[in-house]
Amino acid sequence: MTISTLHYISQQTAAADHIANIQAACDAGCNWVQLRIKNSTPEAVLPAAIAARKICEQYNATLIINDYPHIAKAVGAHGVHVGKNDMTVAAARAITGPGMIVGGTANTLEDILQHVKDNASYVGLGPYRFTTTKQKLSPTLGLEGIAGILRQLAIQGITIPVVAIGGILQEDIAALLAAGAHGVAVSGLITHAAHKQQVVKSIFETKQTL
Repeated sequence: MTISTLHYISQQTAAADHIANIQAACDAGCNWVQLRIKNSTPEAVLPAAIAARKICEQYNATLIINDYPHIAKAVGAHGVHVGKNDMTVAAARAITGPGMIVGGTANTLEDILQHVKDNASYVGLGPYRFTTTKQKLSPTLGLEGIAGILRQLAIQGITIPVVAIGGILQEDIAALLAAGAHGVAVSGLITHAAHKQQVVKSIFETKQTL
């Protein structure tokens, strides 16, 4: 199982819904999509998950469903991602079975160690800086905080892929990857980009040059 170095987190904007934004991100070259519809019901998320699955299939992209392991399983998504205040990775894995990708959000080294114990496939570490796409934001970590946690993991010989998340801009990415992050998870950076393809290409190239 390969964890991409670029995770696109879906969002709804005034101009487009989650599905239209996922289509645009895949068009631009994103190969990993997380459908993240907060404050909703399973009944409302299910049709969006089915539509997202169809798009990801066309582009051979990995589809992760945020928060709804039953839906991820029902629509044949590749995995599920659980937030810090949602269910545990272990609880999600109990629903999805051993074959699915299960990611978890972390804000501290302790969070990551728990996710590793719970058999997570990868960890989303953040927030890097303040972001409006998330309510109940954990303390922001900045480059120093994320780099410090990555150093601790290296010292302990823990190699789980860590993806930095939270208000990340294009100019932040090289330093995060150089600090040891496996990749980055972004939303607005791609959703609001005038030239999405250029942004996606540049992120993948940044990873290759390190």
